[in-house]
Amino acid sequence: MDLRNLILLTGATGYVGGRLLQSLENHGYPVRCIARRPQVLQGRAGVNTEVVFGDCFQPESLSAALAGVHTAYYLVHSMGSAESFEEKDRQAAINFAKAARDAKVERIIYLGGLGEGALSPHLRSRQEVGEALHTTGIEVIEFRASIVIGSGSLSFEIIRALVERLPVMICPAWVSIDAQPIGIEDLVSYLLEALDLPKSGRRIIEIGGAEQVSYEDIMREYARQRNLRRFMISVPVLTPRLSSLWLGLVTPVYARVGRKLIDSIRNPTVVRDPIALKLFSVRPKGVREIIARAIVNEDREFAATKWSDALSSRGEESIWGGVRFGNRIVDSRQVSVNCNAEIAFRPIRRIGGETGWYYGDWLWQVRGFLDLLCGGVGVRRGRRDPEMLQVGDTVDFWRVEAFENNKKLFLAAEMKLPGRAWLGFEVESRGATSLIRQTAIFDPIGVAGLLYWYVLYPVHKLMFGKMLRAIAAAACHEDKATAK
Repeated sequence: MDLRNLILLTGATGYVGGRLLQSLENHGYPVRCIARRPQVLQGRAGVNTEVVFGDCFQPESLSAALAGVHTAYYLVHSMGSAESFEEKDRQAAINFAKAARDAKVERIIYLGGLGEGALSPHLRSRQEVGEALHTTGIEVIEFRASIVIGSGSLSFEIIRALVERLPVMICPAWVSIDAQPIGIEDLVSYLLEALDLPKSGRRIIEIGGAEQVSYEDIMREYARQRNLRRFMISVPVLTPRLSSLWLGLVTPVYARVGRKLIDSIRNPTVVRDPIALKLFSVRPKGVREIIARAIVNEDREFAATKWSDALSSRGEESIWGGVRFGNRIVDSRQVSVNCNAEIAFRPIRRIGGETGWYYGDWLWQVRGFLDLLCGGVGVRRGRRDPEMLQVGDTVDFWRVEAFENNKKLFLAAEMKLPGRAWLGFEVESRGATSLIRQTAIFDPIGVAGLLYWYVLYPVHKLMFGKMLRAIAAAACHEDKATAK
């Protein structure tokens, strides 16, 4: 590893840090990540990225981690803590700054939050961290950003959940507060370009998107792009505590974090000093493009998910109807077959069209007929080739969204639904046997979508279960025929 330009990254397990790590690696920078649980990062980091233990609350662990580092990214905060996160953040920053000074680090790049005046505890803490990092005399570039929107970001998940699940929203006063949301791609570009800024002591750089909008505007734009009609009723009361409980009921955010977020967004978060446009080549995008990109990227990343890993690490178990995966509902099952992965995948590769769906083809025909009556595509399209598939192919009223021969097939539904649906298959080789995993995913829109999923879940469970067993039987039959 080239230590002359070595970059240290904290917070690589977080949302922004994870995206920044990918960008640094793609640009060929030598990177060292510190984490309290290095094993969590090992599978995410590139082969040339060093991952070491480091804890900002254990100053002795920072010395070795910072040795030889030129620039350090500080992306640490404790908002989810049940304790006083303000004091924890301040102490962590002081510990890190002292260790960086002793290691002769030349620059710290820090991401804080926009806001001025009577700040919420969260925003006040983010700005105090910037002050604490500067106390040791190291050059600090402090970015102050508005809310971050991108696939998987907390802000986007909240907006998505509220708009998708609530046809009528009771909107407290904070919904009308101005913000300047920035896309995750633009934010990462700012953080990356900061490496090349000439040395000039401490800088405070305000960054945001191309336009100032209210939170209501953001939600209405998301609804427009998803073709949803939503009614918003403004009310003068709804305290942060009540709002956070409300968020906890309808979004993936639990109440403690929700309250801190709402406390923060009661303050306008807009750029007052446009110096970033002079210092950087980044030209931030507007809300419409940010949301459009987040929706596209979210679906692309979802299609690329390895379900055997994702369900064990991120899913939240439900008593009935599958597993919650963010706002989506995931119903997954698996079966082991005594054949290799190539043979196990053959029935999956032939699914639909003339081959059919291995169980209840008449039910699929009925569903296709109902879809035609509703103005959908039905099952009349069949498929391009009975044996081979590629991304973009139609399979009855599905479309191939991801395909890896002998490994993975991921279909996106194109029938009329109160939501979006996918059906995926994975085949994993396990020596002389193979594991076939089938996964049905539904992204409900509003109450109608939830009712659709849970009312039809017994039927889906029966059909998909029997389909998987029939696929396994077809694979075993194929294996016997091949052996002759």
